[in-house]
Amino acid sequence: MRNIPYSSVPDMLRKNAAKFQGKPALKYRKEGKYVSLSYEQFYEQALMTARGLQKLGVQEGDRIALLSESRAEWVIADMGILIIGAVNVPIYPTNTPEQVEHMLRHSGARIVFVSSLPQYSKLLNIRKSIPSVEVVVSFEHFPHERELPALTFQTLSAFDDPITRVERDRLEAGIDRIGHDHIMTLIYTSGTTGAPKGVMLTNRNILFDAWYGIKKVEALTGSEVVLSFLPLSHVFERTIGYYITIMNGALMAFADSVEKTAENMLEVKPTVMVSVPRLFEKIYSRIYENVGRMPTIKRKLFHWAVRVGKKYVEAKYVDSQTAPLLAFQYSLADRLVFTKLRERFGGRMKFFVSGGAPLDKNINLFFWSIGVPILEGYGLTETSPAVSLNNFRQVRFGSVGTLFDQTEIKVAHDGELLIRGPQLMAGYFKDPEATKEALKDGWFRSGDLGHVDNGFVYITGRKKEIIITAGGKNIAHRRIEYELQNGKYIAQAVVYGDRRPFLIALLVPNFEQLVVYAQARNLGRYDPDYLLRHESVRQLYSLTVDEVNSKLAPYETIKKFALLPRDFSIEGGELTLTQKLKRHIIYEKYKDMIDELYADTRR
Repeated sequence: MRNIPYSSVPDMLRKNAAKFQGKPALKYRKEGKYVSLSYEQFYEQALMTARGLQKLGVQEGDRIALLSESRAEWVIADMGILIIGAVNVPIYPTNTPEQVEHMLRHSGARIVFVSSLPQYSKLLNIRKSIPSVEVVVSFEHFPHERELPALTFQTLSAFDDPITRVERDRLEAGIDRIGHDHIMTLIYTSGTTGAPKGVMLTNRNILFDAWYGIKKVEALTGSEVVLSFLPLSHVFERTIGYYITIMNGALMAFADSVEKTAENMLEVKPTVMVSVPRLFEKIYSRIYENVGRMPTIKRKLFHWAVRVGKKYVEAKYVDSQTAPLLAFQYSLADRLVFTKLRERFGGRMKFFVSGGAPLDKNINLFFWSIGVPILEGYGLTETSPAVSLNNFRQVRFGSVGTLFDQTEIKVAHDGELLIRGPQLMAGYFKDPEATKEALKDGWFRSGDLGHVDNGFVYITGRKKEIIITAGGKNIAHRRIEYELQNGKYIAQAVVYGDRRPFLIALLVPNFEQLVVYAQARNLGRYDPDYLLRHESVRQLYSLTVDEVNSKLAPYETIKKFALLPRDFSIEGGELTLTQKLKRHIIYEKYKDMIDELYADTRR
């Protein structure tokens, strides 16, 4: 860490506020228009938030939760929390009240920042179960209840009341006491079974990953405009999209929403974005849909340009040699086709960084071909998050790049990737046994299967039974399967969605109960093939799935399902001798059915 000029994340903001002063740091929507905060203003408002938290009695090491969508107030509150040495506990705004309850109870959070009334209402629903919470701070104004006192962010921070010299000295003395090993955040991540575990990350972890992330990319400058649309509750956007941006003296702009990201690109004209594969899949599909409606000549020109582009990218970036004729063809393809495509990204996009889930190799190569490269990387919450990354000097499509400096990977006997480096977490909060299991001999057991070839890391599968959707959400699907099977009409369930945009389920009915249902409604015939096609039966299972979905976070819900006419069995090859599902066998056997469930919603 001797090369990193910051002792902590708030120290980084303090130094960059002095270094960049009037340079824009944050850009966000206010009353219909984009406005900016300079680095100096950002730091001042963070100090004011820290001052307000101290007046509420917050001490170093106290846990403060953030239950909010990504917005400028999120990062100001974050820095305010960190300035006084407290611990930020980010919570997804899409989490259910039950999930929020676990995180608040387990962390012992004293204060919760919320964005709006719907988030405050979640806390009201679980008030008796979160006794440690003393007060709520809201980014928006709304009425609150006596049993859960709330004040506005404006009231807490008193933004109209300038920081005095005495207050500044006291707060900055606190920053000076924060060291590299100080726990700065507690991030809850899903496991395969049981409750989520709280990952403890230090200033060292985050600073290392941000500093060496900048060095790994090489192409970042202080003039970047980074459009942020992913949730800051996820360590990927938080480190790569937020802390790296502030460390680099660049501008962080907030999208209005995920749905308006494409529109915001045209308005903000970003140069860099952090994303998950789902965005690229949508853009890719939309482009090809539009191409399909073009006249024949234009359609042929497009496909020729893409073929040339892929050859050019492979030759230049993988093989490091480009023939003059190919370079000329590419320049022509770029002028005739690719320049217009890049306008959809605002016209200034230098590159994307992709993580959180595997990116399709062909989609990645397509984006590089049109002049909007995607730098795909790999990491986990426990590694702050990045471990490896492709860049412009070292890229292999299908890989997740080469390792960060001072980072090591070795492959265990069963193919699991073991990781060691300064970005590795301090452990799991209040869970020494899980920490010991995950960090054997100083190596983190990733749960991912893979190999290293010529310095490039390749991910080939997952040892842990956990789904990572195309949107980067980690989902413990066995819990959802258990919920589905709790009802009397479902005997077996398999939830699928790895690398896909949403979850689907294959359901085996409890045919005894289904026949009883059919007889009560005089459906006529009771053989499985007939029943599974009957509209009344389809409606029954739709309601059953909806009931389970009501207990889940939005990203965990089952969007589509298929009913299977027979049980999974040992004889059929779908079960082991101990009655465990052979998921890969089930997937291969029902691959066409699974693909059909996704076929109508790929855009």
